[in-house]
Amino acid sequence: MGLGVTLGLLAWALHGVSAGDLVEGVRRANRGLIVATVALATLTFPIRTVRWRLILRDVGGGAYPVPLLWHATAIGFMANNLLPVRAGEVARAYVASRQLPVRFSTALASVGVERVFDGLMLVGLMAVAIGSSAFPHQADIGRASVSAITTTAAALFGAVLVVAVLVVHRPAPWLGLLGRATHALLPARVADRVARIADGLVAGLEVLKSPGRFVAVVLWSVVLWLVNAAAFAVCFRAFGLPVPAVGAFLLQGIIGFGVALPSSPGFVGVFEAATRATLALYGIDATRAVSYAVAYHVSTFLPITLLGLYSLSQLRLRLAELRTAAATDC
Repeated sequence: MGLGVTLGLLAWALHGVSAGDLVEGVRRANRGLIVATVALATLTFPIRTVRWRLILRDVGGGAYPVPLLWHATAIGFMANNLLPVRAGEVARAYVASRQLPVRFSTALASVGVERVFDGLMLVGLMAVAIGSSAFPHQADIGRASVSAITTTAAALFGAVLVVAVLVVHRPAPWLGLLGRATHALLPARVADRVARIADGLVAGLEVLKSPGRFVAVVLWSVVLWLVNAAAFAVCFRAFGLPVPAVGAFLLQGIIGFGVALPSSPGFVGVFEAATRATLALYGIDATRAVSYAVAYHVSTFLPITLLGLYSLSQLRLRLAELRTAAATDC
């Protein structure tokens, strides 16, 4: 399915685009600004590590060492680039559980908390882009309006956050309800395993009970997505695209939600199609949009992939082990 989605979206993104014009568009881009783009995009991963350290804590509330969390982060995003079905999310939790005294389910829940904050931040910044005077109102992507996409995403992530807060503040009734349901429907051994996993997941939500850490996570999330948007905006300048800087908020949001689709490793096709569709709203023709997308995607793909492979070697792990862990734990 992922391969089919990739091929279909890639065919659509490249439709009507000359290979020669695409290469020429990339060749003429400002190399200094491309380097700045790569530096900003890569900076988001250390920022993610700092934020994750606030979310994932030991049983006593103590922070884990930054180097080990960095290795897990780098490996996770490298795995997203090289393995299918967003296996990097599971791989990151797996590496954390191997290197730190933390349960896999707790680490995975902390990654899930990250994703909720990411979703809400993307939605908020997309709303800024939509509300700006530069935004082409009544704009559609496919058959859905951008405003409708943003509103739906906000409602979804907001609901998930509310449920998570309710569960972590009063876990006993929720875990009790889950326990009764699973024991009624599943064999006792399986039900007990589900209960242990659920207990670990609740532990991963602990940050939602600490106002100080919660605010810090929000602030680091703002920094993360502003830096990421800056990378897109600098790349606009590298290609001489007449897209307002605030358009980077919209582009990263559409790409962020687009990569949730099943696709091949590295989100090939999804990234290019989302970029072409978004930049078309600002009047950018297909060739320039796809040249931008290919250059950004390839240049930012390489650093984190290489850093992740280096971390993998440092921890004496193998890519095949991550693939097996992702398949098993999913």
